[in-house]
This record gives sequence, C-alpha cells and structure tokens, in this order.
Amino acid sequence: MINQETKIFTPQYLLLCLSSFLFFASFNMLIPELPDYLSSMGGEDFKGLIIGVFTITAGLSRPFSGKLTDKWGRIPVMVVGAAVCVLCGFIYPWANTIFFFLLLRLVHGFSTGFKPTGTAAFIADIVPITRRGEAMGIYGFVTSTGMAFGPYLGSIVASEFSLNTLFYTSSVFAFMSVAILFSMKETLAKEKREPFSFKLFKIKRSDLFHPDLWPVAVTVFLTSFAYGTIITLTPDLSKIVGVENKGLFFLIFTLASLFTRILGGKISDKKGRVRVLIFGAVLLVMAMGLTSITSHYYFFIAGGIFFGTSWGLISPSYQAWTIDLCSEETRGRAVATMYIALEAGIGLGAVVPMFLYDNKPEQIGYAFQLCMLMAAFAVVFLVWYKRKFKVA
Repeated sequence: MINQETKIFTPQYLLLCLSSFLFFASFNMLIPELPDYLSSMGGEDFKGLIIGVFTITAGLSRPFSGKLTDKWGRIPVMVVGAAVCVLCGFIYPWANTIFFFLLLRLVHGFSTGFKPTGTAAFIADIVPITRRGEAMGIYGFVTSTGMAFGPYLGSIVASEFSLNTLFYTSSVFAFMSVAILFSMKETLAKEKREPFSFKLFKIKRSDLFHPDLWPVAVTVFLTSFAYGTIITLTPDLSKIVGVENKGLFFLIFTLASLFTRILGGKISDKKGRVRVLIFGAVLLVMAMGLTSITSHYYFFIAGGIFFGTSWGLISPSYQAWTIDLCSEETRGRAVATMYIALEAGIGLGAVVPMFLYDNKPEQIGYAFQLCMLMAAFAVVFLVWYKRKFKVA
C-alpha cells in the first residue's frame, strides 16, 4: 500500500478520477436512449429489465471482484471492468432482438461489478484516514460529473447522428478510461499479490458478505432503491412532463449533487457518518415526494434538485463508512459487500415500481411514492442505529 500523506490531490488520485469520469460517462450515456430502443423492438413491457438485468451480474460479480481486488490487485480489476464497456459498446448495434439486447445488458453489468470495487479500494490505499470522507466526496464529484455529462451527451449524439454512433462513442470513452489505468501504479503491496489463476474464483462464505458491514448494507439498500427507479423511469417521466431531452433530469440531479458531495464527505469526517446519512435520507424522502407530483414542470425540477442534494450527502458518507468498518486486508471484500447492497437496491428499484407504473402515465407517481416509503425506512433505521450503538 502506498504510504498515506496529508494531501488528497496526488497524481495517482487525479488519474483515477479522470479514468472514472470517462468510465461513468461511457455507460451512463446510453441510459436515456435504451428504453425507446427496447420499445422499438416491441419490448416496452421489459423496460424495467434494462437496469434490472444489468444489476444482476453487477451484484453476482461483486464477491469475485472483491476477492480479486484483495489478491490480484486493484488496477487489474478496474481494467477488466472498463474493458467490458469497450466490448459492449461495439456489440449493441447488433443487439436487434429483445433476448439479445437483454443478454448484452446482462454482460454489460460486469463492468460496474468490477471497476468501482477496485476503485474504492485504491482510493482507501492512497488518501489520508482523517480525510477519507472528503476524498470520497471529491471522487463522487468527478464521477457525478461524468454521470451528468454522459446522458446529456448521449441524447445529443443519438438525435444529431444515430444510436449506433452513440454506442461507438460509449466504447471510445471506456477505451480512454482503460488507457489511463495502464499508466498508474498498483497500490496492493507486492507481498500480498497473487498471480491470476482460476483458484481465485473459488468463493468462501466469508467472501460473500463482510459481517461488519451490515449497517452499511441496510442503509445502502434502502436508499439506493430510489436510484434504481430514477434511472429507469425518468426518461418516461420526462415525456409525461413535456421535457424533450430525456437526459435533463440526470443533469439536474447530478449537478445538484456536485454541490453537496465534497461538503457532505467533509462534514462526515468531522461530525460522523450516521448523522450525515440521516439528514441525507430525510432529503431523499422529500425528493421522492416532489418527483411523484407529475402535474407540473416545477415539481420535476425540484425533485431533481432534492434528489441530487440527498444523494450527494449519502453516497460519500456510506463509502467512507464502509472503509471505516473494515480492515486493510479485507477492503476489497468490504467494498464488494457495500456494492452488493447497492446493486440489490438499484435492481429492485428498477423492477418493482414498474408494476405500479404499468406504462400508464397517470400511475407513475405511485412508483416514486414507494421510493419515498423505502427512504423513510432508512431514516428510521439510522436513527435507531445511532441511539442503539451511540455513534455519531
């Protein structure tokens, strides 16, 4: 592990942020256009699976990526994840049936099953312990910018050129992400590394779930449910409200999160992770309530702002909390546990509310009200945990 100093902005950290910006822009630029693409094949009833099947392989691959991160290295795991995006972008133009398309989404999910796991462990290796939340917040600022830029750019590329051009653009962004990773230095100590072999894929029960991470897992699951619904249904919500660019909501909530990520992470370093998470979850309840009111454009805007603000507080806090609760030797597996909960929440949030929506515009508000309920459960859990274990 690289010896931690007091500064955050080292060359390694900056290169990692740039690589992650390109990675998140790569696969997020596709999201606003995929529902209509699937509907053009006659698959409008399967729109919830666009995110749902993506998160299945992301979640299933987490125990493997976590173990590989701790044994094989941070950078190789990140390269594998970004390389999947490169490959999938070139295959999407050939996915012209519902089955082939959903199968490709299943494969594409391996990208987020690997890249963020290695990234979180890498950041924990190189940043000061006392500034961990701040570092996660800055990193989140960069990735959120990529997530905002990606969908907005994707809609422009698709409308001005073609869907195939969009898919190829996604591959180019992912390729640049991989190229940057090859210029970086591995942070896992040489004496801890093992050469790649298939025995590394042998998973024990302890690799599936880090027992110390249970409060993080509960919190992440309950709050990420809303995220799954947002990324699945906001393209439809945009059309219902009368917004032409289906990436606008993504842009609004991501820009809003930029103003709170750094601040939220920094406050969590000083005031405590749980305290910040409670406040963020309360804002998430309000965000989902506003988004469920589809009668006016202003509620659409306000919902995006509140959602971005809440997610900007929640995300860096639970990422830093994850590292706080694990040992250096189990960072990869701890991060994998956190991401398994994240993928489970996003996946169910993408699929379950679709039954309430049922492609009926007048019912879309019910989907966001369910998210509001899940966020309220998160508030109750965190308040209980804070009092029970007397933590900040």
